[in-house]
Amino acid sequence: MMDRTKLNVNELEIVLFKQNEKEYISLTDMAKFSDSERSDYIIQNWMRTRNTIEFLGLWDVLNNPDFNSIEFDGFRNESGSNSFIS
Repeated sequence: MMDRTKLNVNELEIVLFKQNEKEYISLTDMAKFSDSERSDYIIQNWMRTRNTIEFLGLWDVLNNPDFNSIEFDGFRNESGSNSFIS
């Protein structure tokens, strides 16, 4: 079961999810702070950065017992390049 909590930050509603004692924050809601009309582009650009890819890889190492680190290396090596599409 997933619990939801809503926060009001600078007049913007951001949803927090809690499942199995772990908390998650809505990236879409956070992106709306930068551009409420085009939050999809904010996330798309964020997903292309090497730092984000490395963060996601570390998160998977810690939380996903089936994480395929060899396949991930391909994503990490391409991240940040102009041709990289996540």
